[in-house]
Amino acid sequence: MASKKFQVTWKTVLLPALGLLVFFLYLYIFGVDIPTIIATAQRIDLSIYFLAIAALIFETFFFALSWRSLLNFLSVKLSVTKSFLYVWFGIFMDIVIPAESISGEISRVYLVTREQNGTSGKVVASLVAHRLMGMSINIVSLLTGMVVLLIGKQLNGIVLNLMLFLVVATTIFLILLVLLCVKEEWTLKIINTLIRFIERIGRGKWQLTKVRAEVIKAARIFHSSMKEYGRAPKTLLTSLFFSVISWLLSLTVTYIVFLSLGYPVHWSIIIVTRSIVVAVKSIPIGVPFEAGLPEITMSTLFMALLPEIPFDIRATICGTATILIRILTVWLRFFIGFVIHEWLGIKTITTASANGEMLVSETKKA
Repeated sequence: MASKKFQVTWKTVLLPALGLLVFFLYLYIFGVDIPTIIATAQRIDLSIYFLAIAALIFETFFFALSWRSLLNFLSVKLSVTKSFLYVWFGIFMDIVIPAESISGEISRVYLVTREQNGTSGKVVASLVAHRLMGMSINIVSLLTGMVVLLIGKQLNGIVLNLMLFLVVATTIFLILLVLLCVKEEWTLKIINTLIRFIERIGRGKWQLTKVRAEVIKAARIFHSSMKEYGRAPKTLLTSLFFSVISWLLSLTVTYIVFLSLGYPVHWSIIIVTRSIVVAVKSIPIGVPFEAGLPEITMSTLFMALLPEIPFDIRATICGTATILIRILTVWLRFFIGFVIHEWLGIKTITTASANGEMLVSETKKA
């Protein structure tokens, strides 16, 4: 049950709250007037800002549709509503347990396999295929933004080097992931090595023969599913179409926030900033990226890519926009995900109780 697996306490909000605190400290160190930022945020056009909320919700909806199309192709039938709810649940888990964005994917595997037992291999295949698409879109976005800014002579050396590094790093991880999807023997060797290591550190206390058999079975199903995707271009294109719409809506959220402040920025700046943040977050560097780093990265990039605005105004606008964006992408998502997390937990308990009562009733009749 979801509620049993993860208990929500005051510690749940610790990391996102720490991130906001670190960002304010960053602003203070660099001499940005925080009261001015608060005053600027109070003057936003709320009617425009609410459009960013709508864009955020539709972004998540199309992201869920993209994943669902991959899942349903493998005969793991999931309704639009459930896929939407499970994605929100995963987003919540990513926020409170940041692990290079795989916490949410693990939680989605759990939610689907809990109701459709024996589908873990197929669910993992759908998530890996979905991540491959996301990484590919991000690489294209980085290159597109870089070319546009270079043409406009808006790209300085530091940002250019960072983008080139992230393109290379993301491409390397993408190739490695593709190789693991293609080379089944590699996957099996990794599984056997990990299980032997666990057995060794357990000093014979843990016998994982059954676990090994189940994991290997799931791995074989995973590779079989990836081969099926390779023979289904229509399914991949449908999922890619929904993913692109989701990505465009994520860019729109940032654009609308700046628009609500009365300072619209060029789309290329938004593409570059968003792509860099997503790329850094997805690379396993061993640092909880949600702890202030996204805010610092975003505001620094905004200020570096808007040199034509005087520094004091630029710092205020970029700092305010970053806070308003993170209110949507972290705190709004956190509270929506929290509500769905609790609702799914209550629903599971209710269903289990109803099934238990039905079983008792049937036993009495017998």
